[in-house]
Amino acid sequence: MPDRSGLVIFDCDGVLVDSEPITNRIIADELTRHGLPTSVEESAGLYVGGTLAGICREARARGASLPDDWVEKTYDRYCETLAREVELIDGIAAVLDRLEAAGQPYCVASNGPRRKMDVTLGRCGLAGRLGERVFSAHEVGSAKPAPGLFLHAAAAMGVRPADCVVVGDSPNDVLAARAAGMRCLGYCRDTPPARLAALGAETFDDMATLPALLGLGAVSEV
Repeated sequence: MPDRSGLVIFDCDGVLVDSEPITNRIIADELTRHGLPTSVEESAGLYVGGTLAGICREARARGASLPDDWVEKTYDRYCETLAREVELIDGIAAVLDRLEAAGQPYCVASNGPRRKMDVTLGRCGLAGRLGERVFSAHEVGSAKPAPGLFLHAAAAMGVRPADCVVVGDSPNDVLAARAAGMRCLGYCRDTPPARLAALGAETFDDMATLPALLGLGAVSEV
């Protein structure tokens, strides 16, 4: 069994909350409407784990005619839709229960803005549970795949980077963890395992197995 970490850093979208299918649907629709035909599958493959500002730049380079206020308007659309539809990732509540029972510190660090996490974590009942342990790239000034967001979270939580484990679902999570000197567990329910493993992640596809990967035993062990 692996040694326990000093801190578990969760990505938010696709790891705590099942928001990726919703936001990929919105991105595909938005880009198609603005002159760049895009399927939901293409959106997931091209843009998962990125920022809307980054998606905007890339989509414009590929031919989309996006207005200057597209990022803010799309975040508005995200929040309105997520507030109605988003749910927890299957099994994550039991994982967090297990971490808390074991006294294992954890936090969330996302490329998304605070207002989006307020919606998703709030609707899914995690906002109060996480409290101040929520870190946004928009506030830190460093977005994944750069390591700054994870390094900021570790410093804020008082844990050395080498003692942190990142749980993410995108190449950006893996690259940022590696650059920060952190172990990365890649959640592969919707991402091809080989894509994350090639970047250095230890992959898994069932949240029930995560506590054991973190050195805590099965979720049923309290």
